[in-house]
Amino acid sequence: MVFYTSAFPNSFLQTLHSLAWALIFPCYWLTDRLLVSFLPTTYEKHQRGDDPCYLRALCLTVVVPVCLALLVASLPFALIGFVIWAPLQSARRPYIYSRFEKSEASVATGPGNWKAVGGRSFCFATANVCLLPDSLARFTNLSNTQIRSWEVGKRIRNGASRPQIKIYIDSPTNTSISAASWSSLVCPHGGESVNCANSTGIKRTCSMDYKGDNFIGNCSEDGKDSKPGGEQNDGDSNSCIIRICGEEAAHLPGNEGDASGVQVTITEPAEQPGETETEDRKCQTPNHRQREGDGGSLDSNTASRESLIKFRVADGAMDSGSASNNKFVYKASVMKKASLKKKRHLGDMFDHELSAFFPANLDFLCLQEVFDKRAAEKLKAQLNPYFQYILYDVGRYAWHSCCSFKFFNSGLFFASRYPILDVEFQCYPNGKGDDSLAAKGALFVKVQVGTTPQDQRIVGYVCCTHLQALAGDAAIRCEQMDHLLDWLAEFQKSTSSSSPANPEELLAFDVLCGDLNFDNCSSEDKLEQQHSLFTHYKDPCRLGPGEEQPWVIGTLMDPEGLYDEDTITPDNLQKVLESEEGRREYLVFSNGKNHPSSQKGRKVPLKGCGRRIDYALYSEEGLNPDWKAEVEEFSFVTQLAGLTDHLAVAMRLSVSNREEDP
Repeated sequence: MVFYTSAFPNSFLQTLHSLAWALIFPCYWLTDRLLVSFLPTTYEKHQRGDDPCYLRALCLTVVVPVCLALLVASLPFALIGFVIWAPLQSARRPYIYSRFEKSEASVATGPGNWKAVGGRSFCFATANVCLLPDSLARFTNLSNTQIRSWEVGKRIRNGASRPQIKIYIDSPTNTSISAASWSSLVCPHGGESVNCANSTGIKRTCSMDYKGDNFIGNCSEDGKDSKPGGEQNDGDSNSCIIRICGEEAAHLPGNEGDASGVQVTITEPAEQPGETETEDRKCQTPNHRQREGDGGSLDSNTASRESLIKFRVADGAMDSGSASNNKFVYKASVMKKASLKKKRHLGDMFDHELSAFFPANLDFLCLQEVFDKRAAEKLKAQLNPYFQYILYDVGRYAWHSCCSFKFFNSGLFFASRYPILDVEFQCYPNGKGDDSLAAKGALFVKVQVGTTPQDQRIVGYVCCTHLQALAGDAAIRCEQMDHLLDWLAEFQKSTSSSSPANPEELLAFDVLCGDLNFDNCSSEDKLEQQHSLFTHYKDPCRLGPGEEQPWVIGTLMDPEGLYDEDTITPDNLQKVLESEEGRREYLVFSNGKNHPSSQKGRKVPLKGCGRRIDYALYSEEGLNPDWKAEVEEFSFVTQLAGLTDHLAVAMRLSVSNREEDP
């Protein structure tokens, strides 16, 4: 398939479009600035209230007349530009494809070639980032779209590219992590602590040469491999596994437990190189100014111990006495053990957590509401060094292929670490109200994730979508989901390879991500909850229509609380949402009403766990008969705190051979 690397098929149309947009842009920008003047965010209101010398009235009396005069002067040029721009949209392509050319050393750090031996996991994330024109973003209490887009990309990249270190203790009698093993993690590059750890039986099964991007000489963005000889690690380029086995673990101090296994995951977010301090300051929004004690949360360079360590007891309950032998581990995992206990009792088969970071080694990213084209470019520039393949500026404008005039594209944005084979975009024909001004639809992507020993391609399908948003439009959303299922079936049928000339492909996964704009708790959303979409795709967070898993939380935040001290950083938001009281105060619940600012903290009965409108679904239909797909981890991510009014959602899907199950 030929991918569209530019919006128009030839340079003449591209130049004509650029000229038309140059005539339109001054009018567009001035209109946006005028509206911004009358739509302050809560942060700006608070800032003005604290400043006795703030001369807002004087500024408005000077700025507004000047902007209005310039706007009137720009209208004739904008009209000429619009007459040129609108017809050109019939020739515009439905997306722009960007491929980041990495050096040979960098390619070695990417996903390895999967030969379908054993299993493999793939990580998906989805988030609504609300990158609208600045004036429209302020209706959700957000500002500075261009700066936020840069910061969103930076945080996602930092979370996904951080190293992943795991300790496995294969001992039926040990539940504590020794001081020796901890020393080997914090000082992995030599020193007495490392030698001591190795002498007690810690075995390293992969490279530990990763130093983080803050170290001089590390150039992950520039494509330099951290492993000698360009050795691949089959998809987990920044992971390190330390294994302590049976008799060796018995010699470690503090072995007084009775659980059958312990896993500790320690992660360290890393700042990418190539960005000067001046640039970082420029791209930091006023409401995200660094405060003492939380600077690491903002850029995701450091985090609290609670958010950096995940403590998982494999098969049995952890004895409280053994936990007290290691206060650091107990303190770091105290919030996790309650959910793990709930998991065992309810029979859940996968891990679930509220995390301050995007999962390490994130493979696929689906974003919604990336409507602003300049913001999309900034987002792409930040993500491309990690995600080699990106689709952005997805959708159509004007009257092309859709029923009504479209001022905005679909807002969909897709990034992948794996090669893209086929792409298709479909616009929903039944948009209504404000949503009809955007080309909301579905983006279908086919990716190649490996090959078999017989050189058959192993592929996967990912769909990113955004449904009608207005309340009371259940019938419209259901109709859009009907279209979605039909389009999914058509896309998979048209892109499957089964001819003699092309060996049959093996399907590893089929995933659907996006903002569906309904939840599984509201009585108003009963029609959508019972849609056939959930018979074709599985929702890891759902027990049935109207019934959620006990550990699930909502993904839609109350815009009024975005800039509170308790929620402005990823760490703070994570800690707040770990408590029921915090969720009731800062999330939007299924009754559609949240606590007024004057009533925060008041106990009011609210239904459910909050409005979860961001979904990550998967299907087992059509997979290779010898394989099975299972959820390995599911996360609600707070790393975009202060940048959007949605929580991100991440799902790690494990694809394994059924015959290899014990």
